[in-house]
Amino acid sequence: MSEQEKKNGAIYVCHTYYHVYVTFLKELNKLKEEQGRATLVLSKMSTDFGDFPERVRKCAFFKEVLEYDEKRQSAYPELARYMTEGGNIVGNMLRRIRMTKKFGKLCEQQIPVDFFQYEDIYVFCDIDPIGYYLNWKHIPYHAVEDGLNTLKYIDGARYENRGFFKLKAFMSSKLNLIFVQNGYGKYCIDMEVNDISAIEYPCKKYVEVSRQTLADNLTAEGKDIILKAFVRDLEAMKRKIQKSVGTEKILILTEPLCDLQTRERIFRDLIKEYRTEGEIYIKPHPRDELDYRTLFAEYEQFDGEVPMEVLNLFPDFHVKKVISVLTEVKAIQFADETVMLGPDFLDRYEDPAKHAQVRRL
Repeated sequence: MSEQEKKNGAIYVCHTYYHVYVTFLKELNKLKEEQGRATLVLSKMSTDFGDFPERVRKCAFFKEVLEYDEKRQSAYPELARYMTEGGNIVGNMLRRIRMTKKFGKLCEQQIPVDFFQYEDIYVFCDIDPIGYYLNWKHIPYHAVEDGLNTLKYIDGARYENRGFFKLKAFMSSKLNLIFVQNGYGKYCIDMEVNDISAIEYPCKKYVEVSRQTLADNLTAEGKDIILKAFVRDLEAMKRKIQKSVGTEKILILTEPLCDLQTRERIFRDLIKEYRTEGEIYIKPHPRDELDYRTLFAEYEQFDGEVPMEVLNLFPDFHVKKVISVLTEVKAIQFADETVMLGPDFLDRYEDPAKHAQVRRL
């Protein structure tokens, strides 16, 4: 299909609330006359979006908001025979070649749109099934960095393909026999990253798109659109923030770390350590399944659906300190101090070998 025959504008495949936030930023940075043509696709594979799709539709900012029942490899029993490794590189690669082709074809069952109809396709987390599908169908797309500076901490392509990486990257980028994420797929046009200078192993397809610059360019109208989409009860949120003005606040960002029992212990320990410095506020991670509302009911909490960057849009919100374990906190503008504890902190709670990927390749 020629460029002239494509009927639709851009389409974004998002797997998290943060992905949607970045999508809003990208579209709101377009000229006014170019806005409103994009399609938003929300994958239900790793995030339960609840009534969020309907709230986004009410904003009337996207041409269409679709839900995508994306399925992992484990959902297809017929792929199991190709998922084992023997120790022989030739045998392993032959199995992977077969898996890549079969998986891409199986993914077609859940695809909600005809991607050939769109001018530009943006995919967050192209290692997810959508990446296999697009490469199997030979559909060019733009990859987008999963989180803020994700590749600074976790170079998934190199880590998951360690051992003969250059060979595997060649088989993906040139031959399309297997699939390697983050700019190494043959049909990946480029990959947007927040800060190329922060990435140890650059790829020729990386293009820098500063998320802070996108956020700085927001108009008052753009900020209002984002708030209405992400904040379920905007007036209640404003009252909560206004009530806290003047207090010394410590905001703890939760994350889906470890098992639930260990996770509860981690955040109880953090609260115990920092509560002497100020009033504790908790911001649950969207994919954190620990019931903080029940287990930590005595502490003020924000809705987990709201990306922490959205809190930047409330001019009255300010905290003394933000504490995270692995979440990048450089985008936070409402804190005097930010603390990212890192993988060494996690070593106190579980086997340090589990954190090798985050610590350094």
